[in-house]
Amino acid sequence: MKKLNVCVLFGGMSPEHAVSLRSAESVLNNMSTEKYNIFPVGITCEGDWILYGGKDYSKLPDGSWRDEPSNRRAAISPVRGQGLLTFEGDCVVREMIDVVFPVLHGENGEDGTMQGLLQMAGIPYVGPHVAQSAVSMDKTLTKLVADNTGIPQAAWILVRSGELEHKMEEILGHIEGRFAYPVFVKPAGTGSSVGVSKAADREALRDALLGAAVYDNKILVEEFIHGREIEVAVLGNENPVASICGEIDSGAEFYDYDAKYVTDTSVAYIPARISEETAEQVRELAVRLYNAIGCTGLSRVDFFVTYEGERVVFNEINTMPGFTSISMYPKLFAASGIPYDQLIDKLLELALEAFS
Repeated sequence: MKKLNVCVLFGGMSPEHAVSLRSAESVLNNMSTEKYNIFPVGITCEGDWILYGGKDYSKLPDGSWRDEPSNRRAAISPVRGQGLLTFEGDCVVREMIDVVFPVLHGENGEDGTMQGLLQMAGIPYVGPHVAQSAVSMDKTLTKLVADNTGIPQAAWILVRSGELEHKMEEILGHIEGRFAYPVFVKPAGTGSSVGVSKAADREALRDALLGAAVYDNKILVEEFIHGREIEVAVLGNENPVASICGEIDSGAEFYDYDAKYVTDTSVAYIPARISEETAEQVRELAVRLYNAIGCTGLSRVDFFVTYEGERVVFNEINTMPGFTSISMYPKLFAASGIPYDQLIDKLLELALEAFS
């Protein structure tokens, strides 16, 4: 059988650049060289595209991959039929690409921008397409879909960062009139808990709003839900399936960036410590939201399940969830009977199917 030419994109101009490097390390180490010709292309924080010429993917997380002597400058052409272009002096080498796995998290990778480039180029790619990626990345738009789909979620309001300088006291009063402390404050368009804060009083709320404004001009303020943090992985195109449910005990105030990627305080429970009936409800709601947005390929959908009464509350959706060695998406499907290497095969198959 003919090998597929697979381009794995990693890095990116995003606050989640470092997470992408770790995800890509795991993806590349679990991708079969017998099935695929692999073209690992890193995008630096400055926006340079580099075809990584090495084979040691452990160099990705610390950034030393950039110093590989056999690296070449690269680009994906938006012109159909051109594929991946690499540059050797004055010469341009063209590599035809069958499918792209954009292991990119957050801004300029998961938000529809990269999907738009690949769509123009006519190259199949893993994950939801342009509009679906954009809607899922913007938490306020996702919440509008959830509202319209009848999916229960935390009460929320939208704050514009441009109003903070002149209307801070008015905004603080409005939030306090709507919610009791604590509240969660999130940039609308980041993942991996970047810029997310839990505010327990007015001063903390002020700082949280200013901190979120660094990342986005839209800020989401949500009521606090006292419950377990439940995650479910979804896989598929026309007939998606949900994995077993997992639970995160962050060991911190909440499952923030450090708890996810830096410290070892968090503990994952697979399956989640909820009733079978509640787990089935979580799975059903995850697939319902996935279909309502029109996702293809994959997503991870996160919920809260309250300690009192096991009420299910939608939190957010991630269209390119973490693929690190400790990430929940591959762990959840491994627990559901699809090991990491087979999951990669399935994602590439779904990408080709979505473009057929």
